[in-house]
Amino acid sequence: MFKIIKKKILAPAIKQFDVEAKAIAAKAEPGQFVILRIDEKGERIPLTIADFDREKGYISLIFQEVGRSTLEMGEMNEGDSILDLVGPLGKASHVENFGRVICIGGGVGVAPIYPINRALKQAGNHISSIIGARNQESLILTQEMQKYSDELYIVTDDGSGGEKGFVTDQLKEILTKDAGYDLIVTIGPLPMMQAVSELTAPFNIKTIVSLNPIMVDGTGMCGGCRVQVGNENKFACVDGPEFDGHQVDWQNVIQRSRIFKHQEKTSLGIHQSGGGCQCKTRK
Repeated sequence: MFKIIKKKILAPAIKQFDVEAKAIAAKAEPGQFVILRIDEKGERIPLTIADFDREKGYISLIFQEVGRSTLEMGEMNEGDSILDLVGPLGKASHVENFGRVICIGGGVGVAPIYPINRALKQAGNHISSIIGARNQESLILTQEMQKYSDELYIVTDDGSGGEKGFVTDQLKEILTKDAGYDLIVTIGPLPMMQAVSELTAPFNIKTIVSLNPIMVDGTGMCGGCRVQVGNENKFACVDGPEFDGHQVDWQNVIQRSRIFKHQEKTSLGIHQSGGGCQCKTRK
């Protein structure tokens, strides 16, 4: 059992749990993830480690309530416990002094980009960060990103926070003026990461994306997280989650992400009608 020691609402439907997990916190690195199950009947879901404290022995998980499992997670409170928590899984981000780096986070993707952003800055890189959301109230970790960025650009779809537009609009403006960047790292919705990768390709700037497809065991055995990268089959749980965005078969990744949409909607409907499971961890 893994105790939730702190719960924080970052934005509508976006929550942060600090979870007591000493063994995971001791080994976690930026870019890695965990797979959790909130109770015996729960779905196994992957979540990127948004932060970790080795000394205090906890990890931070940030998630958006979009389906049945994340809605049930959102109902949990401080003092409740998560039944299963496995990790750290996946390959850690490659961190070194590349030179000039742009870190891009979209929506809840700002959460996993943050520890990478911090590590790259601490390695001596000049960091330009772009974060985006639908609106001002949906922006998260703004101050944290500012702390480890030389420049921070904020964009929202409706213009209520920062500049109006998308992260790709801001990226295009930056690269049009100065394309002398050594690396771009982007995490967010699949269409956003695809758009960023297509935008950076003509500039020949290495672009790293983080893929979070359907996962079951997190060891590469089930094959659920199979993605095509550079005409090869890769498993995001063991070969990733980070890949060269210019080599990803985006059509295949997006198509596979929609496989269980019908089942997800059915399960969500059951939960919203009051048929959700009564987790033992909750009072």
